[in-house]
Amino acid sequence: MTGQPSSGHRKRDISHATQPVDNAAMIRLLVGLGNPGPEYEDTRHNAGFWWIDQAARKLGVQLAPERSYFGLAARASRTLLSPHAAPDAAAPQGGASSQPRGGPSADCGPVWLLEPMTYMNLSGKSVAALARFFKVAPQEILVVHDELDLDPGQMKLKLGGSHAGHNGLKDIHAQVGSPDYWRLRLGIGHPGIKSEVVNYVLRKPPLAERELVQDCINRSLDSLDLLLAGNMERAMMKIHVKPAKPKPTKDTL
Repeated sequence: MTGQPSSGHRKRDISHATQPVDNAAMIRLLVGLGNPGPEYEDTRHNAGFWWIDQAARKLGVQLAPERSYFGLAARASRTLLSPHAAPDAAAPQGGASSQPRGGPSADCGPVWLLEPMTYMNLSGKSVAALARFFKVAPQEILVVHDELDLDPGQMKLKLGGSHAGHNGLKDIHAQVGSPDYWRLRLGIGHPGIKSEVVNYVLRKPPLAERELVQDCINRSLDSLDLLLAGNMERAMMKIHVKPAKPKPTKDTL
């Protein structure tokens, strides 16, 4: 429904097949999914917005309204990429790599950050508008969204696949014309009862759950330079590592 917040959820995605990782394309567009308005700002469904807000601070840019793209957007330089973030280019026989290991140069262009202000179920309208204008291919897009099928504190990076009933992804599929974009799935847990999903995702999580989601945001942004450089294999290895359990204290023994 246009102009109304969408729960964005969804049938369970039961596909766990391992897909080959393509390191060829650098990420040129970072998208966070959510619903606009202060009443939704701290709800579970806005986890993608939380991620983009923090990525913008990390990159030193400020999101601003862009009517042409139906959302808040910012353009960031790639010069902040750390050394060795980019995957090594194939070296010619008897010679060195054709690309320096210091990451992509300014010739690779900027990266865009985007928060669609269309409400969740029309997210693709915003994503497609920016992607078409700047000729961003699907495999150069990373969409960050909340994930019912992962517990708080868990996250998964994947390329392509079904939208699994997520209305935001469903509209991006339709508007972009391809499912072959990257997704970072931030776990928010499941209420256990299908009929309660809508209310669940549109409510604020308890502090303990919010802190677990925030920890995932922090850890995934530690791999931001790898993501932007297109080194998805290394980024995936870092993002999928489970955090170490705290050592027991005398009080817990």
